[in-house]
Order: sequence, then C-alpha cells, then structure tokens
Amino acid sequence: MLLDKNSQNHYANAQSTATDARVLSVPKGDNPLIWPVLTLLKSSNTSWKVHHLASELQTKGLMHDLDPMPEKDLFKRNFLLMNALYELQDMLMPRQWLQVKAMDIQIFRIIPSNADIEHTRDGALRDYYLDWANYDASVNVVREMLESFWSSYQQYIGVNVQLMHKGHALKVFELDATATDKDIRKQWRKLALKWHPDRDEGNAERFREVCEAWQTLREKSLVA
Repeated sequence: MLLDKNSQNHYANAQSTATDARVLSVPKGDNPLIWPVLTLLKSSNTSWKVHHLASELQTKGLMHDLDPMPEKDLFKRNFLLMNALYELQDMLMPRQWLQVKAMDIQIFRIIPSNADIEHTRDGALRDYYLDWANYDASVNVVREMLESFWSSYQQYIGVNVQLMHKGHALKVFELDATATDKDIRKQWRKLALKWHPDRDEGNAERFREVCEAWQTLREKSLVA
C-alpha cells in the first residue's frame, strides 16, 4: 500500500496543474486515525506492515473509500495512514520510538541508538506526509472526510454524544477562556497521548473524558 517516491512525485506533479484543489489549510481537528493506529500498534509486540494496518482499520470501519478512481483512492488511504504514523512518531518522542517503515512498523519502549539518524534520514518523506497540500482534494472535501472519520471513531471508543459545557471542556484540558486554538490543539495531543488506554500509564475513563472535551471544543468552533 505504501507508494514509492516516484509515485509520490507523479501525484505531486499532477497536483501542480490544479492549484485550487491542492492549496489546503490544516483540516479542522487532528487526523483521527492517530488513536486507533496507536491501539493497533500497542496490541501486539510484533511489527506491522502498512497494508495490514490499513486492512485492520477498514475492518473496524475507520478506513473509507476516498476517491472513485482506484489509484487515487489507494494514494489517499496511504496518505492518511502515513500522516497518522508520522504524527504519532513525533508525539511519542522522546520517551518512545515509533519505527515507520512500510514493512516494519512498531513502537520501541527503549529508544534505539540510531533513532536520531533514522529520524533525520526520513525527514523529507515525513515532511511530505505531514503536509496536507499533498493530499489531492479541496479543503472542504478533506474536512468532511475527517469529520466522517471522527464520527466513526466516536462509536469506536464510545464517546458520549451529548457535548460538555464549554467551560467544563476547557477545565478538562486544564485551560481557561484565554486559551488560543494552538493552546487547545497542543493540550489535546498531550492529554490524549497521556491517557490513551493502550499506554502503560493510560486510563480509559480519562481518555474518554479528554475525547469528549475535544469534541465539544471542535463543535463550539474554538479550534479551526
């Protein structure tokens, strides 16, 4: 499922002919595949192959058809998954190392001695997948698609459909009314990663509460 650099260049060149479809801002909210990917990686001590991760996410209803053209559908699925993996890699450092290779994806509790070298070596590829301008769709399509993923993930973790009060949501995030969008997003990632139930010190109830607070802040349009 992982496309090689020639394929990536092909899509990048194709996008240059349609600037209105490739100029994207960061979509509303994080890529919600981050958390189910973490769950899958922590569920086994063995490494994963990228296409096995994709198949498992599809089985759980978290990976959808993204384009009527098979080749572009494959690319977009791959982009979302790789984006989630590289986001998670940055979030786990420096306490843990997430190795992101097409046929060898796994979390190491002890940072390998060559982690810095690998992180630097993969910089160009990581930057590619973290840049939403490389996703071939308009910003509205991306946002609608991610909203659909988030709805599926809500069912996956059992989030309460009733939104919290905005003030309570900010309190869960340990923030006040002066918090900026950047503050909220940063705290969301910090707390979600801290309490994720598949981490050693995680707590399912706290994680669910943080997810519900995040959903409230998204719905209240505090996070663009």
